Amino acid sequence: MARVSTLDTSLADRLPIQSATLFEAKAYKKLTFEAIAKELGRDEVAVAAIFYGQAQTSPEDVEKLATILDIEHNKLEDLLAGFPFRGHTMEMPPKEPLIYRIYEMVQNYGYAYKAILNEKFGDGIMSAIAFSTKVEKETDKDGNSWAVITLRGKW
Repeated sequence: MARVSTLDTSLADRLPIQSATLFEAKAYKKLTFEAIAKELGRDEVAVAAIFYGQAQTSPEDVEKLATILDIEHNKLEDLLAGFPFRGHTMEMPPKEPLIYRIYEMVQNYGYAYKAILNEKFGDGIMSAIAFSTKVEKETDKDGNSWAVITLRGKW
């Protein structure tokens, strides 16, 4: 059985009100973000972003989530009616070690990414709105696990 991410109580006061309801239902049903994503028809990172209040839901998402998580539809619709509250969840620099490592990757490689992207695409920026991301797990020949994070943004 897969391990299930639950709400980190140290973040609860910085998250939107729907987060507690969503995480409580997810934990009760013992669902991973991957399992919810498969039923919802969205990427697992997008689903997790919904739980943290960082992504918008469609009316179809609300309907499916209500069914998947066994939350009353009108209650969930009210909770998810607002706009995402992006970027207010964490302090900078982040203190959580895994999130700090990702922040550190951007610190270390940010200018290298910028230079290469500018060489390949010209002057501009990569969108974080017309954007998708995914997380995959690879295992090498020695049995070591490797995290693969893909960032895909419109130029």
